[in-house]
Amino acid sequence: MKITIIGTGAYSLGIAMMLSKKSHNKIMLWTESSENEQEFKKTHGLKKIFPNITFADNVLMTTSIEEAIKETSLIFIITSVKYISSVCKDMLPYYKKTPISIASKGIDSTSLKPLSEIVKDILNTKNISVISGPTFAIDLIHNEPVALAIAGNKKCCDLVIKNLANNTLKLRKSTDLIGIELCGSIKNVIAIASGIIDGLGYSNSTQAFLINESLHDLKKIIHSLGGKNKTILSFAGVGDLLLTCTTTKSRNYSFGYLIGSKGEYEEYLKNNTVEGYYTLDSVYKMLKKKGIKIPLINIIYDIVNNKKAPEDLIHFLIKKP
Repeated sequence: MKITIIGTGAYSLGIAMMLSKKSHNKIMLWTESSENEQEFKKTHGLKKIFPNITFADNVLMTTSIEEAIKETSLIFIITSVKYISSVCKDMLPYYKKTPISIASKGIDSTSLKPLSEIVKDILNTKNISVISGPTFAIDLIHNEPVALAIAGNKKCCDLVIKNLANNTLKLRKSTDLIGIELCGSIKNVIAIASGIIDGLGYSNSTQAFLINESLHDLKKIIHSLGGKNKTILSFAGVGDLLLTCTTTKSRNYSFGYLIGSKGEYEEYLKNNTVEGYYTLDSVYKMLKKKGIKIPLINIIYDIVNNKKAPEDLIHFLIKKP
């Protein structure tokens, strides 16, 4: 069975590693970089991402989007949010209603829609699922026991579970696609705030204070946009929030730490993809457009984009009713 992964970032490689455990699968990674393609063909790895990892023989790589999705049975889209729309447009001439699972996390900055809506609109398909949960790519690569939530089209979900779940990766179904997507997107923004708190020198107790408050806000956002309250308790909700908000393995957290400790982050953004930075702007605008008041998001936005003092976050938490 051929399975395609659109993207060759760390998480794409982690998912490829999981899929390759089933030897009957042929995994085709798509990259726009000819350098990545040539390196992978020579070394069967990408040393700039995972220096000591060699992939199984059933993992391949191509720069041809046509070759990548031709006669494939399942497609994973795992690219930076800002490229989702353009990648789907590139796929469109060759796409044959193949099931698609989205592992990217964020909100489209132009339409302010969840990524599943962007994929659905451009490729004219409902055969979509999303996966999200407390997993870092490096932990997938090292076969640590991890878990993901999955929601969307039933046949697509079943196909993903059949091929992705294994002895180290658990997938749990949810009926709340929008809730799973929102959790995966907004937790990156909260992780920035948690990093700010650490950068300011405050304790884990203060971070726990933030995480607890943010759970209430995230539940409100999910409910206001048509999701289910209980989704906050899923792997994509509290599970991913706890993971992303408590470790420097998270680039969103590390980005926030720089803001709290130094007040500067431009150089870090040049060298790292920080999805929470882009999602913050989209979420801020989306909530404003929908008339949903979430003061915590406003505070984070002002600190990151309007250069307000990072200490404002602490003042807000203490004063919040």
